[in-house]
Amino acid sequence: MRSRTVVLSILFAALAIVIALVSLSVGTARLPLTDVVEVLLGGGRRGTRLVVLELRLPRIATGLLVGIAFAVSGALLQTLSRNALASPDIVGVNSGASAGAVAVIVLAGTGGGNISGFAAKVGIPAAAVLGGLLATLIVGALSIQRGVVDAGKVVLIGVGIAAAANSLVAWMLVIGDVNDAGRAAAWLAGSLNSRAWSDAIPVLIAVVLLLPVAMMFNRDLSALVLGDDVASSLGVRVAGIRLALLVIATVLAAMATAGAGPIAFVALVAPQVAQRLTRMERPPLVTTATLGALFVVLADFVARNGLQWAQVGPYELPVGVVTAACGAPYLLHLIGRQQKGR
Repeated sequence: MRSRTVVLSILFAALAIVIALVSLSVGTARLPLTDVVEVLLGGGRRGTRLVVLELRLPRIATGLLVGIAFAVSGALLQTLSRNALASPDIVGVNSGASAGAVAVIVLAGTGGGNISGFAAKVGIPAAAVLGGLLATLIVGALSIQRGVVDAGKVVLIGVGIAAAANSLVAWMLVIGDVNDAGRAAAWLAGSLNSRAWSDAIPVLIAVVLLLPVAMMFNRDLSALVLGDDVASSLGVRVAGIRLALLVIATVLAAMATAGAGPIAFVALVAPQVAQRLTRMERPPLVTTATLGALFVVLADFVARNGLQWAQVGPYELPVGVVTAACGAPYLLHLIGRQQKGR
């Protein structure tokens, strides 16, 4: 790993930790940073421990993990497709995962009760993964031309699949119970509000298991950037490695979507910014992961406190609103740059 990449990775990780600590101390009950650090080290008063460990830390931890998962997923998809626009929220992975999760929330709740127990802990993540894999499978199958995935078709077909999945979500919201549909609509905005450890743990497991596996393919990813023919000549088993990394990217995006909803543009922006800052030919995974964590935790900090700072009222925005406000202009910038490059 080059020194510039190492320095940037450490810098982004340090900034994410600092923002997380500040976010833990700021809220309805303001806590001194020294008290927050004392609680994290195992000490502190009972009331402070309750606020930090039970109310705020699960939200911050979920934000950090979701940022890592979305960012790494985006880096893998952009590298595999050799297309800067190929992020899971654009090519339909997040929409497919959302359709699966909303199906559990709405359809399972229509029978007269909220989802709880096993269905709440396993049903939503499992449905999100299945929905994301199904969307990826359809996009991949329709993008294949002469036995090879056409990178140029991935985005266009993915946009179509995302539109179809979003239509399915809208239909389920219409037919579902009003309360369930309301909960699903709030979840679809991409929010970290009221997140608990049960939301963070599945994402943690996915990140701990899949990020090291993805990093084992660093050399192969660098070869795939050069094109399938060159990668094959360098001894890379293109089809098998592409399929394995595609599954990893899909599961990471689906688990992140199940944990906090489809938070927009993290998977698009973080890999591209990391690639430009490190001046590499593809998004570096570790730098992208730390930048994704920093992006989400900073956006959530602004979303949680922004309206209060503006004296609009004691309201919170979904974190997806803030990431969309940052990511949408960047998407337009990428589209404009690609058009100029033709």
